[in-house]
Amino acid sequence: MKPPPGLRELATVCGRLKFSPHRIQHLLDRSGRYEEKLTDEFPLLVRLFRFQADRFTQGNTWHERLELFLPLDGRCRLRMGPATVNLAPGDLLVVDNLKLHHTLNDPALDTRVVVVSFQPEFVYSLGSPSHDYTFLLPFYARVVSQPNVLRHADALAGPAAGALARLLACYFEGGDTATARAGCKAYLLELLYHLARHFTPHEVMRSEFLQHQERSLRLKRLFDHLAAHYGERISIAQAAALVHLSKPQFSRLFKRVAGMTFVHYVNHVRLAKAAERLRATRQTIAEIAADVGFSDQSYFDRLFKRAFGQSPRDFREAATTDRPLGPVRPAES
Repeated sequence: MKPPPGLRELATVCGRLKFSPHRIQHLLDRSGRYEEKLTDEFPLLVRLFRFQADRFTQGNTWHERLELFLPLDGRCRLRMGPATVNLAPGDLLVVDNLKLHHTLNDPALDTRVVVVSFQPEFVYSLGSPSHDYTFLLPFYARVVSQPNVLRHADALAGPAAGALARLLACYFEGGDTATARAGCKAYLLELLYHLARHFTPHEVMRSEFLQHQERSLRLKRLFDHLAAHYGERISIAQAAALVHLSKPQFSRLFKRVAGMTFVHYVNHVRLAKAAERLRATRQTIAEIAADVGFSDQSYFDRLFKRAFGQSPRDFREAATTDRPLGPVRPAES
């Protein structure tokens, strides 16, 4: 069976482009945080990698930016949190970016991979029309423990691959101009549109979609509040009141949109802030734990080790030395 036109278009465009060996060791810190510089003006990055057995950067990574991952011509497996994701050529994975994830080594591994990264603000930010949030639903509306993958045989795989092909052509061949950047954003939105069409029906019926969208928009206010006041105590009742929902409504909606419970999300934000402070300040571990919202340091230590695979002390030591990176254990769910 011939692949759909979109996948053929993607293969044609990629045939003109150069794929480099997957070497990102220099961009990782000891915790596995994968740092790529994205500008505020154009927070989009496309990387073209070649993954081959024993010839790619191994070990867990995580990052704040959103990411899509598509193997072109070979199978590969990814570990994402506690789950293993099997990908065939042409499958498009919506990466759960805040979970530790990595490509698994395999003697048969040999594939080119397209990786598209962007900041959510490139698509939706405070002041954007509410419907723009739809583009981000595939990243925030998840079935618990089930990765979002658009399989190459799915009905919308062809249209999505066609949009990705046009994005790659514009990004790599359009030049560094305002017109090319506008084109890249247009094709990224087209790609995200097809992903939203594919995944949204798995979460809500079409007749309920607008209500779901409005509630998701309400959560943006809470996310902004937590980003600014992560060290302050906030109960589920207070969070629900902030977004004008009852506690049961809030708990159900938050888990659907964020893919985790509210308490889990708050802890995640606090731990990420703690990791930043461990790298960048001379505060004691007890001071950092208290500042980010943990009154019990032993509890903070346990959660931090569960999330990052090492104690806060070991994390700080590794972040401030030149020791080579080693694999980090996947975080427990």
